[in-house]
Amino acid sequence: MSGARRMGERIAAFLEREPPARLVQRPGFVWMVVGTTCIGAFIGQLDASIVQLVLPVLEAEFRCGLGAASWVAIAYLLSFAAALAPFTRLSQTTGRKRFYILGFLVFAAASALCALADSLGSLVACRILQGIGGALLGANSVTLLVAAAGKERRGRAMGWFAAAQALGVGVGPAVGGWLMSEFGWRSVFWVTVPFGLAGALAAWVLVPPSPPAPAKTRFDWFGTVLLGPGLVALLLVLSLGQDWGLTSVRTLVTAGLALTLLIGFGLREGRTESPLIRLSLLRIRDFSAGLVGITLSYALLYGMFFLMSYALVRGGRLTPVEAGLHLAILPVALGMAAPFSGSWSERRGARGPTLTGMVCCGVAVWLLREVLGADDLGSGPLLGSLALYGVGLGLFISPNNSATLAAAPPADSAMAGGLLNLFRVLGTSIGVATASSVLTWCLAGLALGADPFPAVAQALILLWAMAVVAAMAALSQREKGRPA
Repeated sequence: MSGARRMGERIAAFLEREPPARLVQRPGFVWMVVGTTCIGAFIGQLDASIVQLVLPVLEAEFRCGLGAASWVAIAYLLSFAAALAPFTRLSQTTGRKRFYILGFLVFAAASALCALADSLGSLVACRILQGIGGALLGANSVTLLVAAAGKERRGRAMGWFAAAQALGVGVGPAVGGWLMSEFGWRSVFWVTVPFGLAGALAAWVLVPPSPPAPAKTRFDWFGTVLLGPGLVALLLVLSLGQDWGLTSVRTLVTAGLALTLLIGFGLREGRTESPLIRLSLLRIRDFSAGLVGITLSYALLYGMFFLMSYALVRGGRLTPVEAGLHLAILPVALGMAAPFSGSWSERRGARGPTLTGMVCCGVAVWLLREVLGADDLGSGPLLGSLALYGVGLGLFISPNNSATLAAAPPADSAMAGGLLNLFRVLGTSIGVATASSVLTWCLAGLALGADPFPAVAQALILLWAMAVVAAMAALSQREKGRPA
C-alpha cells in the first residue's frame, strides 16, 4: 500500500469518527444533527442574499460595469449546479460525512479568499471555488438530515431546515448593509468564515459516520461531461438572456447548446448501469410533481424579492438597505411558518399545508397589487402583504420537500436529495429571470421617469400564475407522497 493511500485512509478514518456516546444517548441528539445541517442551509442563503447587495459596490471598486460585477453572483451559481450531481454520486460511494465536512472547509476557505481578492477576476475565481464548497454541502445536507430524523420526524426537520434558509435570506441584507457601511465590502465575505468553521466542527463531532459504501460501481464521467456544461449553459441563458437579448445569436446558441447537452445526458443516463441521475425517478408522479413545486416555490421567493426591490428602490425612493429591511419581513414570516407546517404535515399529510400556502401566496399577490396601486405606499399594508406571502411559502416549502423525498424509493434517497437542491437553484434562477423579463416588458410602454408601480403590479401576475401551477402540482400528489 502506498504512503499516499495510507495517509488518505487515516484522514478518512479521522473524519468519519463516531459521535461521543454521551451525546448520542441524549434524547435531543437527533436535533443536534439536524441543527448541524441547518448551519449549512443558513450560510448558503446568507451568502446569496449578501452578495446581491454588494454587487453595485464591486462595480465601483473594480471600475467595471454591473454586468461584469454580476459574475460574482453568477460564478457561484454555475459551479454549484455543475458540481452538485457528481458530488452526490461520489458521496454515495465514498462517504457522506467526510464530503460534508470538506464542504464546510472549502466554503470557509473560499470565503476568506474572496475577502482577500485584489481583482474582479480573482474574486470570480474564488466564487467558483465557493460554489464547489456549496455543492459539497448541498449534495449531502438533505440526505444527512433525513437519515438522522427518520420518517417520523422528517417533516419537522425539513421545517427547521427551511427556517434556517429563510433566516439566512432575512438577515443577509440588514447585516450586509451594516457591514459594508462600517467595514467595507470585504467584511461581507469574512462574516461567513466562522459559520463555515463552526459547521465543520459540528459535523465532525455530531454527524454519525457514513454507512458502509455499496459495491464499487463505475463513475459516469461521460454523463458528467454532458450534464455539467449543459446546466451551465442553461443557467447562463436564464441569468443573462435578458441582457444578451432573448433573440440574440448568443442567447440562441447557448440555449441550443444547453438543449443538446441535456438531451444527450438524458439518452446517456437511460443506457448506463451507473447513472449520475436515475431517470426512473422522474417517472414517479409524486416525485416529479414535488420537483415542480420546489422549482416554483423558490421562483416565487426570489421573483418577489426582485420585483419588490425594484418597486421600493425605484418607486419608493428607499435605499437598498432600507428596502432590504422592508423585505426582511418575508423570510422572517417564512421561517416562523416553516416549522409549524412541518409538524402539520406529519400529523395530517402534506396537501393541507401546501394548498393553504399557495392560497396565501395568491391572496398576498393581489393585496400587493392593490397596495402598489394606491397613491400612498403605506408600510402597514405593504409589510402585512409581504408577511402573508412569506407565511404562504413557509407553509408550502417544508411539506412539499418532505413529500417529494418520501416519494423516492429508499435506495434513491441520496439522489433525490441532490435533485431537490438542484431544482432549488434552478427555481432561484427562473424566478429572477422571468420576473426581470416580464418587468422589462411591462416598463417598455412607460415614459422615462414615470411611476414604475403600475408595471410592477402587472408583473406580479406572473407570480400569481406560478402559485396556481404550484397548487395544481400539490393537488396532483397523492396524500403522504407514497411512490407509485
